[in-house]
Amino acid sequence: MATSISKTLTKNIRFIISSSPSSSLSLPRYFSTSSASTISSIDGSPQNPCPQFQPQAKEKGIWSKMFLFLPGAIAFGLGTWQIFRRHDKIKMLEYRKERLEMEPIQFNAIAPNENSNTLEFQKVVCIGVFDEKKSIFVGPRSRSISGITENGYYLVTPLVPITSNLDSVQSPVLVNRGWVPRSWRDKALESSQDVEEAKDLPSTASSTGEKHYFWRFWSKTPLPTEVKDQAPSVSPVEVVGVIRGSEKPSIFVPENDPASGQWFFVDVPAIAHASGLPQNTVYIEDINENVSPSNPYPIPKDAGTLIRSSVMPQDHLNYTLTWYSLSAAVTYMAYKRLKPRRTWR
Repeated sequence: MATSISKTLTKNIRFIISSSPSSSLSLPRYFSTSSASTISSIDGSPQNPCPQFQPQAKEKGIWSKMFLFLPGAIAFGLGTWQIFRRHDKIKMLEYRKERLEMEPIQFNAIAPNENSNTLEFQKVVCIGVFDEKKSIFVGPRSRSISGITENGYYLVTPLVPITSNLDSVQSPVLVNRGWVPRSWRDKALESSQDVEEAKDLPSTASSTGEKHYFWRFWSKTPLPTEVKDQAPSVSPVEVVGVIRGSEKPSIFVPENDPASGQWFFVDVPAIAHASGLPQNTVYIEDINENVSPSNPYPIPKDAGTLIRSSVMPQDHLNYTLTWYSLSAAVTYMAYKRLKPRRTWR
């Protein structure tokens, strides 16, 4: 009986609300909102969810969908960047090849204040004499000979002017003379240690010289003929090389340690400072192919190696295809993830 009474009341209230457009205002306050929800629950019709939470949920869904496509967009951008890198690398290699095909010029014909960056890969001819005492070994650098890898170093020696030769260089030049085996550096270290030990020994030459001086003054007996120190004859050296700049080491190469004589990469201003030369000293790499078979070391660099690069244009093309393939795969996976699934009934 209670059920029939509630149903009757519900029908009457619905009839009153539908018949009057302003009926919601005429109803009592306690009957406006809470009663409507109670009526809907009694009637069995579903309640409407709160509308204020619907836009936020929809916005959150859009951002989550956009995030799924982000890796594909990044991979596509990296592939496009490799295309521009390949174009720049082709232009750079063409510039090097064009420079190396030119005839070498005299080093003295270069303006002293000219920027070394504009002179890079310019072939020059230098005449002077090597200052062997200031040689620096840069490395280690490996070299493959008949399939056998041998460790060695690059030998960098200052080429100094010859005062009596008008064709010699007017200012010192740092010359990378080429690759030498590791034994060369070991011998150089041993000889430098021997020189330091000889300096520490007491010198008797001064006392002997004083005795001869007083003997000359008090005695008329002729002394045996002494061998006078003669300046050694200097033979000029002609170097055909290419002007280069400092190397750009990777993050895995340690820093140079000039104090201990360890040089892992070519830093032209630092090497010039360690050799007692101005920091704007020009650095060239010897590419002379006339190597004596009896004295093959140092082995100059091959001019063909200067045209190559650690990453060639073909490598950039491979990187482009890899990034584009990855972008397509990731984008397809995101599309499959967001595509609505079909329900089979």
